Amino acid sequence: MCATRVSAIYEAAKSCAYRIANPQDRVMRIVDFHSHFFARPFFNALASQSPRTGSTEEKLAALVEQTGMELPSPNIAEHTARWLLELDRSHVDHMVTFASAPEEIGAVTQATQLAKGRMTAIAVCNPLVAGAAAKVDELLTGSGYRGVLLFPAMHHYSPADPACTPLWEVLERHRAIAYVHCGMLVVKIRDLLGLPRRYDLRGANPLHLVPAADAHPGVTFCIPHFGAGLFRETLMAGAQCENIVTDTSSSNAWIRTQPSQPSLQEVFARALDVFSPARIMFGTDSTTFPAGWRADRLLEQRTILEGLGVAADDQQRIFAGNADAALAGSRATA
Repeated sequence: MCATRVSAIYEAAKSCAYRIANPQDRVMRIVDFHSHFFARPFFNALASQSPRTGSTEEKLAALVEQTGMELPSPNIAEHTARWLLELDRSHVDHMVTFASAPEEIGAVTQATQLAKGRMTAIAVCNPLVAGAAAKVDELLTGSGYRGVLLFPAMHHYSPADPACTPLWEVLERHRAIAYVHCGMLVVKIRDLLGLPRRYDLRGANPLHLVPAADAHPGVTFCIPHFGAGLFRETLMAGAQCENIVTDTSSSNAWIRTQPSQPSLQEVFARALDVFSPARIMFGTDSTTFPAGWRADRLLEQRTILEGLGVAADDQQRIFAGNADAALAGSRATA
């Protein structure tokens, strides 16, 4: 579908949309630094790997029946239009979104082109795959991507491994962003499709990022979800390296694993103390429909920061300014 058609779909939906956010939210710029586009190729790829019986279509139909989630349209323009409508409903200025499987990279490339500046693309990467660094270089140079999403526990390596050095060198040259998932790893869609959990959390310690961050100061290393259970280690890594940041995305259910059972407000307070407002990025971890863009997480986090007495200027850094700066640095080399 051409850009003219996606624009028509988007404008038609926008005209009848109910705005769920308070108009005063327009005072603050909002950039979601962590979301998953989850286009149809992502679902097709996982279903094709699933050991469940049946065709790809039958496995996906069973997934929908089991969860109530909505499969995205196979038409990338339509799926893009739906995400843009979500951003408008919640007054979100920009969304950084991931190609969460290699098979989804082309779809997210198309989506960010159609979004005309409202979305930035990040590509999943396994640095152990032959030619991975060269492929990332290509994406950062000509496809509009601004960084990579890494899962050391899933792909069985440590960020400190020498095998990662070619990737770090490419990211440094582009002043790009490396999201490195640390701590607990649960991918519900993989579980529901019966894909085995072959995760090795020994490679997912945030402290393993320190050597790479020290050696490559031009790379912004983002530890999502406050470290997803390895909160102390995330704080230590952030205290050690100025180019390590953290994001606030997801439900942060990892808190249940902590012996001290901190509240999310206490987590924010400790992160602010160590990272300062200059190195915390707002994120939602929005993924599928009908949930869509998680406005509830924005409200929860704004309420927490207000309760902590965080100044308006510092809140603006967390909700947009820090992301703007990281993305601007990477765009400057593209």
